Amino acid sequence: MNPQHLLFSILLAIIISFLAYRAHALNKSGAVAAAVLGSVVFGIGGLPAALVLMVFFITSSGLSRLFRQRKKRYDEKFSKGSQRDAGQVFANGGIAGLCLLASLIIPNGSIIWLAYCGSLAAVNADTWATELGVLNRSQPRLITNGQPVEAGTSGAISPTGSLAAASGSLLIALIGILALSIQPLSSTLLIIPPPTSAVWILIALGGVTFAGILGSLVDSWLGATYQAIYTCPTCQKETERHPLHSCGTPTQKVRGWRWLNNDWVNTACALIGAILGCLVGFLLSSWR
Repeated sequence: MNPQHLLFSILLAIIISFLAYRAHALNKSGAVAAAVLGSVVFGIGGLPAALVLMVFFITSSGLSRLFRQRKKRYDEKFSKGSQRDAGQVFANGGIAGLCLLASLIIPNGSIIWLAYCGSLAAVNADTWATELGVLNRSQPRLITNGQPVEAGTSGAISPTGSLAAASGSLLIALIGILALSIQPLSSTLLIIPPPTSAVWILIALGGVTFAGILGSLVDSWLGATYQAIYTCPTCQKETERHPLHSCGTPTQKVRGWRWLNNDWVNTACALIGAILGCLVGFLLSSWR
């Protein structure tokens, strides 16, 4: 790797992470984690990878602040606030970073690229669904049995949330394909041949979008089944928060695996997106 490119990538990642910290989008641990992840993404994937990652981060951070007052009453249900910590940064972007690191030993840049985009499409779909799904006018329904539940409940889906998930996934897919046009400006460590036909573009676009949507659905399914969910004895509310609820009362587990918190569920979501994106890449290898 060109030492100048590596130094520039690290400095750029630090600057962006610092600005995000000052904008209260990241806390201190989140800023450090974002600087590390950004250095990997910018250093290996260059400008195309940086563009896709920044679209995810900017849109997800923006949506977390949109309609903030209307969504405030649901904060007690979520394990963390709008300021992302290191766990959230790596849960959402860690798989994408590992995809790029895999390019150091896997020569097929197209497969790596679609896995990278599929991972971020999944977490973007999940984030959009979470941030906008709570605004659905009617009660959402649990993904496992269709039972109506309170907005913000883990594993709940709604028409608004589903549309948001599809839109978030499609956006990342579009940016991922468009970013290939600036491939000459990217790092030489990730060589991605340009699309060979309109068919290639459509399959890649549809495949990454589907990968993102399915990843977000797996996230919802895990949230309804195996994710650790607690209850507050004082508020009589289910929550992801532990060991203390937002009111300060110690929470008690009511279902799920204790180790499977929201960060691990998001990691699984990203992994599903990456695997499906990788499969799309294998499929499209025949078009080269």
